[in-house]
Amino acid sequence: MARLLKSRRHKRGASPGTLVHIGQRRSADTVVSLITYDQHSFTHQILAPEDPCGAPAAGEGVSWLNLEGVSQVELLRGVGDCYGLHPLVMEDIVNTDQRPKMEDYGDYLFIVAKMLDTADNGTIFVEQVSLILGDGWLLSFQEGLDGDPFGSVRERLRTAKGRIRGLGADYLAYSLLDAMVDQYFVVLEKLAERVELLEEEVVAAPTRATIRKIHHLKQEMILIRRAVWPLRELINTLQRRDCELMGEATLLYLRDLYDHTVQIIDTVETSREMLSGMLDIYLSSEANRTNEVMKVLTVYATIFMPLTFIVGLYGMNFKNMPELGLEWGYPAVLAVMALLALGMMIYFRKKGWLGRSPL
Repeated sequence: MARLLKSRRHKRGASPGTLVHIGQRRSADTVVSLITYDQHSFTHQILAPEDPCGAPAAGEGVSWLNLEGVSQVELLRGVGDCYGLHPLVMEDIVNTDQRPKMEDYGDYLFIVAKMLDTADNGTIFVEQVSLILGDGWLLSFQEGLDGDPFGSVRERLRTAKGRIRGLGADYLAYSLLDAMVDQYFVVLEKLAERVELLEEEVVAAPTRATIRKIHHLKQEMILIRRAVWPLRELINTLQRRDCELMGEATLLYLRDLYDHTVQIIDTVETSREMLSGMLDIYLSSEANRTNEVMKVLTVYATIFMPLTFIVGLYGMNFKNMPELGLEWGYPAVLAVMALLALGMMIYFRKKGWLGRSPL
């Protein structure tokens, strides 16, 4: 967050539509790929950076231009000029802290969503994905994270699996959104495993590191929640909006995708409640542990109070204290003190005030 706010300083005073990359530089160079397909053909090519526009598919074919890496603003400006994109759209593409949303520009739809993935150490990464859906073409812009989140979609296009080659660019846009939502389930599954392990740790032997793990997981759940809640609104708007770019067949799939996002939100909220419950359990266990320690210390302090009184009484050294002249006075006082302490410990043991192993 601090890095994003720091990057925004460069836009201070700039006019709307000024292209300034905001976010972390995920990839050194922008990789541009163009896929054109119809029901009977499929081509996939990597375009040169000096000519990133590509040619739209002829006839009823579909063109999918994907740009991986949005830090090279001049290259993105050239793509925007080729497809006649609004400057505000290009500004939102290079601004990678956008909230998931959908905007209708008449000739095309502009969609912003968030892709989630996890590193080897379990940390969640967020990648902004921008989609621009036109009549027979689709543009996608990725930040450039490791891996290929749309690899499954490319494989279905290459092998002609399912209905994707027989439908239009609107179904391709749905397929990309569906791939992102499917990745949410993968991330949530890994988080659920961490939550279960953490729950066992909280119940068995919580430590100070446990509270840090709970806090870290709560932050990650907030991160997922910020990505999913607007996505649900986005999909709901797509399936309810009267837009010619979205066919009736694709709307049916969008309803199913909406159900998946609702399921993800329910899972996220359940996990957040579990983490809040674990935090309460941890605090309660710490409070109970402190109370148990204080109880044992209080019991032992109570045992030594009469012994301290006896020692203090005979430590006054008055001349006329009759016990001072007794031959067996010292051993007798020690015996009384020992019997008194032993009797109090037996009594406290019967009351259950000494804890597990007081002796």
